[in-house]
Amino acid sequence: MSSNLTASAMRFLGIDYGKKRIGIAISDENGVLGFPKIILDNDEGLGRKISAIMKDENITEIVIGESLDFAGKPNQISAEIDTFTRELEKFNLPVHKQKEFLTSVEARKFHGPKSRADASAAALILQRFLDKRNISREKPSE
Repeated sequence: MSSNLTASAMRFLGIDYGKKRIGIAISDENGVLGFPKIILDNDEGLGRKISAIMKDENITEIVIGESLDFAGKPNQISAEIDTFTRELEKFNLPVHKQKEFLTSVEARKFHGPKSRADASAAALILQRFLDKRNISREKPSE
């Protein structure tokens, strides 16, 4: 990426994929902080809804949670996430995977066990990615 891009050119969309619901988060314009946005039903209109959000929010990159089991291996939903990721790649934006280990559990701590914490889980996934990205950008070259 060019170093003279404006801050508005660094807006990220975070996704917590689920069989029934998709949590959506967006970053601030500087790509530093992730915020819960909305929970979408995982249905036939999902692509259109995500496309509208990306356009309205001027999204330039996508971060999707990578679901692994406790041994760090792909779990039951991993194949569905991979299929969904291929669909996201059709938007012609960079798509990044970020391990989402226990983000839903963490989000429910704040919202309660029966809450729909999917958007908060998406924000946690996005924030982990942004933190890792921003720390690596701050390290001086050797």
